[in-house]
Amino acid sequence: MSFFIEGDTGKWEVVLGLEVHAQIKSNSKLFSTASTEWGGDPNTHVELVDCGMPGALPVINEFCVNQAILTGLSINAKINEKSIFDRKNYFYPDLPQGYQISQFEFPIVGNGFLMIQTKEGEKRIGITRLHLEQDAGKSIHDQDIKNTLIDLNRSGCALMEIVSEPDLRSPEEAALYVKKLRSILRCIGSCDGNMEKGNLRADVNVSVRKPDSEMGTRCEIKNVNSIKFIQKAIEYEARRQVEIIESGKKIIQETRLFDPNKGETRSMRGKEESHDYRYFPDPDLPPLIISKEKIEELKRSLPELPDEKKSRFISEYSLTDYDAEVLTDDQYVSDFFEEVVKNRDSKLVVSWISVELFSYLKKNSIELSESKITSKKIAGLLDYIISGKISNRQAKELFEPYLKSNLEAKDFIEKMGVEQVSDEGEVEGLINRVLQENPKMVEDYKNGKDKLFGFFVGQVMKESKGKANPQVVNKILKDKLT
Repeated sequence: MSFFIEGDTGKWEVVLGLEVHAQIKSNSKLFSTASTEWGGDPNTHVELVDCGMPGALPVINEFCVNQAILTGLSINAKINEKSIFDRKNYFYPDLPQGYQISQFEFPIVGNGFLMIQTKEGEKRIGITRLHLEQDAGKSIHDQDIKNTLIDLNRSGCALMEIVSEPDLRSPEEAALYVKKLRSILRCIGSCDGNMEKGNLRADVNVSVRKPDSEMGTRCEIKNVNSIKFIQKAIEYEARRQVEIIESGKKIIQETRLFDPNKGETRSMRGKEESHDYRYFPDPDLPPLIISKEKIEELKRSLPELPDEKKSRFISEYSLTDYDAEVLTDDQYVSDFFEEVVKNRDSKLVVSWISVELFSYLKKNSIELSESKITSKKIAGLLDYIISGKISNRQAKELFEPYLKSNLEAKDFIEKMGVEQVSDEGEVEGLINRVLQENPKMVEDYKNGKDKLFGFFVGQVMKESKGKANPQVVNKILKDKLT
């Protein structure tokens, strides 16, 4: 699914690689016991290590190590039994140590891959590595005219940096890759994937080249925290590079930022190479040794991953590939579906979740997990449709007010007074009355005027004030008229 840009000199191919930073879902930081809770008052979730105090020694968080291993296993990657923490010497205004503890030559996770589902079929995206590192704090520029304020609450939180090979060829593929990776992280619980809070963000490496030629000079777009912004940043940056090359100039390797308000990237600084960071092993942290037995133990604890769940949904519930992909993209959604679908028609359940429910959530700009909508509430409404007590059309009309109410299906339907009349004896009585009042129409119908059938259905519905079950009406009316 290559994304070609048409320039003055012909087609240009876009080549992409992503460095995804995923904050580990942990109660404490990577090297200290300070809280990782989001939203606290500035500089309240900080300990001596996070402040860079002389003599304060880092202690590795075993839970974070385990989560990195689980993530590596989930992306088909090699787990390195020996890894080393390095000091990355680079000035971070909001990292008081003056360096970042990261991994370089010997990361905890080696080569792996992810499969994404494109319009052309499955595509394998190589993963170079996953390494552990500590996050920096937050610089705040808009609360003081003269000063930059520093909040260290995020400083020292555990990050997994997941680096892809330059195998991506379009904004759409980049979006699919991030979505797939996020669904895996959420499934195993290693990261909540919340991009708005910055718990998942990406550095996007973009270059352009003539098809089948050598790689071009890349520019890195830092800290993009939205899948939509990732796509827009790629589109803008690729076109910018093509225009520069076709004007006779060269691309300067640099780090850029994406401005979502203007929809454009802008220069931030010259791009550093690895030697600029002067990596060396952190003398306060010994090599991290992981036994084969530990790796196997963690492997056995893995839950059903999205690809496995997708295959099961297709075979167990007879879902289409597309529906199964949609439902397994999010762990909460897939669990929700399985609760609703118990003893119910899977096609009906899929339709109501993927169309009606998702449309409601999109309209109100909320995720299912953030809403107060329960599987019991949806299942209750579907049971009324299945039993014929309300029609599919009625349910759609009532859906939004029903979700906004605190009532369960039974109480809501009774309150609205919309329960259908499905009792055959009662419906037959209504039909008899309509036929007796329209003998001429009955005779015309029997003489070949088939279109009058709709007239009789309409009269019965009118007689029942719209409450008669249309299916029951049609069945009995056909019997009567023949």
